[in-house]
Amino acid sequence: MSALALREFRYWMLRYRRTWRGTIVINVLNPLLFLFAMGAGLGPLVDRHAGPATLHGVGFLAFFAPGMLAAASMQNAVTESTRAVFTAIRPGGSYRSATAGPLGPEDVLAGHVLFMAFRLAVSAACFTAALLCFPSLRTAGLLWLVPAALLTGLAFAAPLTAWSATLETPAPMMHVFRFVIMPMYMFSGVFFPVDQVPVALRYVIYGTPLWHGTELCRGLFLGTAAPAALLGHTAYLAALTVLGLLMARRTYRRRLFA
Repeated sequence: MSALALREFRYWMLRYRRTWRGTIVINVLNPLLFLFAMGAGLGPLVDRHAGPATLHGVGFLAFFAPGMLAAASMQNAVTESTRAVFTAIRPGGSYRSATAGPLGPEDVLAGHVLFMAFRLAVSAACFTAALLCFPSLRTAGLLWLVPAALLTGLAFAAPLTAWSATLETPAPMMHVFRFVIMPMYMFSGVFFPVDQVPVALRYVIYGTPLWHGTELCRGLFLGTAAPAALLGHTAYLAALTVLGLLMARRTYRRRLFA
């Protein structure tokens, strides 16, 4: 990380100091309220009528909480890596001002991605801290949730950053959110085990980053996943992050030197 990239990071932090109150509701409170509603409302009903046997031997809240964290990290990553990047890279955007000075495209990219990682980590830490309100969730696995959620978010943020930098209009963002992000949110194992869906759909789900993120967070939290499975999920998410960053570096060079 170069000193010039840290300048870009400080720019985004300065912006965040002025806007953080507005992001609290979307990035932190919404997932937490959903967690409390599901845990206190739906959770006991599921445990009473379905039982732990349908949720791999744990109660609904313990099953749902790490999955919800992975899904929240995905949503936060989408928010940070789409419209903000699209606006910044357009003529008159902050990227153009930065590269008119000493910063290069790689510095702008690195600084902004570092800020995205900061936002993802803070949101994940707030979510994890809220889990302490539930005595049944106070386990050693809580310590692993923040890095697992951070990696999950970066696996979305890096490719979406590369893609958002290529857009000429914001319309495709809504299509991606509606037809890609929301189906993943509903069917990637956050709310129920994937083995309950038809086999054909199951193999599609296995290829999604949210399923890997959910399984990584849940496996680390519950301590039930095999080391090989955890390594596989981590490698998948890390590879997607690295590939996204490489694509973004190429896209930023092309757009900002145009």
